[in-house]
Formats: sequence, structure tokens, C-alpha cells
Amino acid sequence: MKRLIFSPMAESATLLRRAAVVLGSVGLTALYSLLILIRAPLGLLNRTIVDRYTRGWSATLLRLVRAHLTVRGAVPDFNDGRRYIIMCTHASHYDIPVSFVSLPGSIRMLAKKELFRIPLLGPAMRAAEFPSVDRRNRTQALADLAKAREMMESGIVLWAAPEGTRSSDGQLLPFKKGCFHLAMDTGAVIVPVAIRGIHRVLPARTWQINLGQPVEVRVGEPIDTEDMSKEDLGRLMAQVRQSMEELLGDGEAE
Repeated sequence: MKRLIFSPMAESATLLRRAAVVLGSVGLTALYSLLILIRAPLGLLNRTIVDRYTRGWSATLLRLVRAHLTVRGAVPDFNDGRRYIIMCTHASHYDIPVSFVSLPGSIRMLAKKELFRIPLLGPAMRAAEFPSVDRRNRTQALADLAKAREMMESGIVLWAAPEGTRSSDGQLLPFKKGCFHLAMDTGAVIVPVAIRGIHRVLPARTWQINLGQPVEVRVGEPIDTEDMSKEDLGRLMAQVRQSMEELLGDGEAE
């Protein structure tokens, strides 16, 4: 078990503290985005630097909300030459920084197209090799998934939320098929991950921030898709869902 403790004290943030967290998070994101955009055209940006930036950004964001973070389960060796895709529950904007801090490897989020329109952040994500998917355009979506496959084959560990959107209560929503097709097309190893208690830090579609919340990352048994075909899609989705439900349990971090 890996334990990363930022604060053991839980409390609801005051209006002033919420404003400080929001402004601090925006400023921090802008700073790291600028660092990436300055280094990229100079040829001074590589994956090791991006990994350091994403983890530094994530750790500071979690300190702002004083998250109490633990990690349970065996994390695979992402440097063994296989292609990996982390499939994670999605109940908060903090799922991604929690994953960056908790898990090794060059992790990049499979992001929706709209995020790349955000000033500074969007260009920085492209420079940092974050793949995108245009869900509204099937032709473009196929091209985007092909690009994501190339990234995985070059050593990037892809992070995806099969639910596609954030759950408001921490329970699993219906899965979308896109990331499962990508996993089977590349013969990837799926690593199921459930983040328990994260929905209390910043509940979906609210500005309520709760400080010092216990958050538990649970890593499940890897699922190899190398010998699977399209006929196995339903079974694969059910297998991943069962694993994530077992990891999630009652949705409460201990």
C-alpha cells in the first residue's frame, strides 16, 4: 500500500477559501501550461519533463484542498513494452490529478475535444501529447483514436473514463464503448482503477469544496485484451465494470 497524506483534517471550505482554491488552481494550471508552451518550440520539452510537470501540478492542486490520499493494490510495470490503458471511475475534476500523483508512467488523459479550445491549457495539452477525441464527428473520432493508438505504442499510458462524464454520487454510470474499442484495437492491457470518496472533494456540477477529505485509489487486476475480438466487446465491458464495482465498493473511502 502506498500512502500519500496531504492533510488528515476534513472540513467544508468557506467562501473565501473556495475562492482561493479556484484562483490558485487556475493560476497553477496557467503557470504549468506556460512552462510547456515556452519549452516546446525551443526543443526543450520531452516526456520526462512533462511527467514532472503533471505530477507537480497535481500534487499542488491536492495540497490546496488538503486531500488525504491512499493507494491500494498492485500497480503493473508500465515499462514492460506492453500498451496500457487505465480505465478509471470519474466523479470529480480531481480524478485526473489524483491519478497523476498515485500512478507511475507517462500518463496522458484521453480528453474530449472541447478542452483543447481553452486558452493556454489546450495548446499545452497538445504539446504534452494529450490525445483528443471528437465525439460528434465519427470520421474525426476514428482518426483521433488512431493517433491515440500511436501514442500508446510509443510508451504513453492512456487514462480514460469509460463513463464519459462525472458521476454526482460516486456510483458508476453507464459505460461508453470508445475506449474499449481502442483497447482491443491495440491489444492493450486494461488497468481498472476506482477512486473512492473523490466525489466529496468537489461534487460534480457544484462549487462546494470540502477540505481534508479521505480519498482512496484502488488498483484492480489487469485485463489483457490481446486475444480479444469485436465479439468480445460486451464481455470485456462487463468484466471491467464488475472489477470497478468491486473496487469501488460502497463508494466510501476508509
